[in-house]
Amino acid sequence: MQYATRLSSPLTLVLLPVVVLLAACSRDADDSDTTQAAERRTPIAVYEVSPRDLSRQVRLSASVRPRFQIAINSRLHGSLVEVLAEEGDRVEQGQLLARFDVQEESVELQRAESSKEEARLEYQRLEQLLESRNISDAELQRARAAYEVARAEQQLWQTRVDFGSVRAPQNAVVTARHIEPGEVAESQQPLFELGVMEELVLLPGISERDVRHLRVGQVVPVQLDALPERTFNGRIRRIFPMADATTRMVTIEIALPEDSFAQGVRPGYLGRIPMVIDARPDTIAVPAAAVGEGDDGHYIYVVEEERLVRREVTVGITRGQWTEIEQGLSADELVLASNPIDMAEGTAVRIVGYRG
Repeated sequence: MQYATRLSSPLTLVLLPVVVLLAACSRDADDSDTTQAAERRTPIAVYEVSPRDLSRQVRLSASVRPRFQIAINSRLHGSLVEVLAEEGDRVEQGQLLARFDVQEESVELQRAESSKEEARLEYQRLEQLLESRNISDAELQRARAAYEVARAEQQLWQTRVDFGSVRAPQNAVVTARHIEPGEVAESQQPLFELGVMEELVLLPGISERDVRHLRVGQVVPVQLDALPERTFNGRIRRIFPMADATTRMVTIEIALPEDSFAQGVRPGYLGRIPMVIDARPDTIAVPAAAVGEGDDGHYIYVVEEERLVRREVTVGITRGQWTEIEQGLSADELVLASNPIDMAEGTAVRIVGYRG
């Protein structure tokens, strides 16, 4: 018995390390398989597709001004005896604004009226004589011509006297007054400026690349620095037909509501217009970096059952970091959010982050 024990002891000593080694190798193989399986799943960041607003906005600015601005100039050379309106006055059509000294013109008018009456009487007398054949037709025609000349002279001086009264051509507000009583005004010298406050407008310029997205009648918001608590609904009244040759900007006219002046808007206020250009409110889009380009067109990788699936897509515009997908993708799908150039169809992945 002792001999058998002595024989088995060396064998045990030989087999024990082998068993331990095999067990260790088995554990190492299991750990290696687990590690390799984990390494085969590439970590990626994804984007969950949802509709985005890719509308482009531009901010324009311009000063408020009356659509109709009327400059009233002097039609006479003379001194002003009265100035009856000043800045801020609301005037009615035909209202007297100023009056010139027209004494000399009035005297000339009286003389012209007398000459006209004298010529009229002479013409009537010769008409009666013509019936009795005591004068010739030529004498009557000369008398008639003299009467017409006298009447034209009277009308000329009447017009000059009328020019001495400066009147408002329509309902408006006086925005500037350039003369004072007693001053001598030259012919065509500016006297007043009027503005029609019921039609206030802004005239901003917009890039030639953007104007094609606008239309007459389009409603746009107008914000005024002087009235920050309100936003007015402006309307594009007209789009000018030509771009400026230097700036390549096209002027547009934006009309404010008719009651804007009553609401506190004044000419000269600075208006800001945040306009939506090329509206795209609900657009399927992905990060621009997620779109690859191959020989057959554009593509992206969609994550399905933890694997990458290549999807051919039709792309639209790119705005900032987002690219529009017109065809090939729907909302709520998961797409690879990074550059797809180093990825391949069927690659096993694990999601480690979300973008967007």
